[in-house]
Formats: sequence, structure tokens, C-alpha cells
Amino acid sequence: MSDALSQMVERLKQRFPKAECSAGFGEVTLEVAPADTRAVCTALRDENDFAFEELIDICAVDYLSYGDVEWETTAATGTGFSRGVHRNPDATPANVDEQQPRRFAVVYHLLSVSRNERLRVKVYLSGESPVIDSVVDVWSSANWYEREAFDLFGVLFAGHPDLRRILTDYGFIGHPFRKDFPLIGHVEMRYDPDKERVVYEPVSIEPRTLVPKTRRDDHRYIRPAIKGDS
Repeated sequence: MSDALSQMVERLKQRFPKAECSAGFGEVTLEVAPADTRAVCTALRDENDFAFEELIDICAVDYLSYGDVEWETTAATGTGFSRGVHRNPDATPANVDEQQPRRFAVVYHLLSVSRNERLRVKVYLSGESPVIDSVVDVWSSANWYEREAFDLFGVLFAGHPDLRRILTDYGFIGHPFRKDFPLIGHVEMRYDPDKERVVYEPVSIEPRTLVPKTRRDDHRYIRPAIKGDS
């Protein structure tokens, strides 16, 4: 860890003793409790020791079945294709706990122009309808970022001035970036020339199993020898 990162971690730990701070791969992450999010963000913006004037991005993460569930497949190798870090053959999407603690995370990416520093703030949430305070009044750029996280992940931002969907259609059902959202969706839409309007119908796509591609070093990928190669 560089001296600059070490000093930044120390400043954060002294100022926010209840939060967890760590550094790795050249980045610093501050994990904050949901109830403290708005107060911590305000301090990070206003205090001279941090001065994070700019909010670069807000994104959400769904950790449902993270590290446990493998790819659904009817034909696989003996070890399968793991999508996490621990293989658990008994875990299937049917018995995954949708109410698992820390299922969702909201991640804030901050930039201090005056100090030339960056910080990642992470807040873990749980429940089918996770709620966290909005930071629109801290950084105005959070407005559309929070709407995106609500639209795609279903995270509710208390105090947001206009929390509407921003990417999906007006009548869209569900939140498409959640891990339990079906790949084929719930409904499909088309233009009905008789009714002269767009209509919604039950999805007609047959669900299918997706198996990740495996690249093998067989003759299809071996470059033929060229005269003059050493």
C-alpha cells in the first residue's frame, strides 16, 4: 500500500470509527451502515481532510447466491463451471434465501479534485425492498444514478425528489438486474395495428439453459506455422 493510501485510510478510521475501511489494488473502500450513509457522505464532502466534491457514480450490486450457486446446466463436467468462489452442489436457485442479510449493496464512487483522491463508499442492504437515504441534496448528480439503481435493482432511496424508472418502459414489471429476475422477462410488447397501440402479452420465448463457452486448445485454435518463425 502506498503512503498516500495509508494516510487516507488512517484519516478515515479516525474520523469514522464505526465504519470499516480497507485498501487494495490501489483503491480505498469505506463500508458504512445504512443509517449513517447521509451523515458520512455530507462529512466526506464538506470537511477539509476529505473534500470529495464530486460524485462520479452510484451503482447497486445483487449478491444473491454469491459464491454458492453454479451455472444451471443439464450437461456439465464433473466439477461444473463455478460462478463464485466456493462450490456448493446442494445449492440451487430454488432454495436460495432471497431475504439473505447483505444481499444488496449500494456503492458510491467519489472524487476529490482538490486533493486528487478517490474513494469507494459501500453500504450493504437486505430485504426484498431495500431502503437507503438519498444523497441528492449532498451531490445533485446522484439524482439519475439513484433512479437507475431503483429501476434496475429495486433499491428505494428515501427523500429522492422524483424516484421514477429511467431505463425501462413505463409498464415494466420487476427489476431486470436482480439475480432472480428471469432472463426471458415477464411480459413482451408489440404494436397492435387493430388497436393502434402498443399491447403487453405473456412472454412467448421458451426458457433455455445458458452454458458458458469454454475455449479449448485444439486444432481449431492452433496457428499454423509460418516459414521463418523461430
